[in-house]
Amino acid sequence: MTEPSIRKRSVLIAGHRSSVSLEPEFWDALKAIANGRGQSLNALISEIDAARTRRNLSSALRVHVLRALQRGDE
Repeated sequence: MTEPSIRKRSVLIAGHRSSVSLEPEFWDALKAIANGRGQSLNALISEIDAARTRRNLSSALRVHVLRALQRGDE
């Protein structure tokens, strides 16, 4: 079994571009969460970014996906 490759994407957060690297499965899960909430992927990422404390953004996004799955949000 091969490891999934990391995908780097450019996102707009608070008016500036930032690059985020995640596995494709996390990108898919984030898109599903955003769609379920009726918001864009950038809006969801901006919301997660604004709420994070010590974690880097990639880690905060992964934890958000995990918590959403634990709550049954997806």
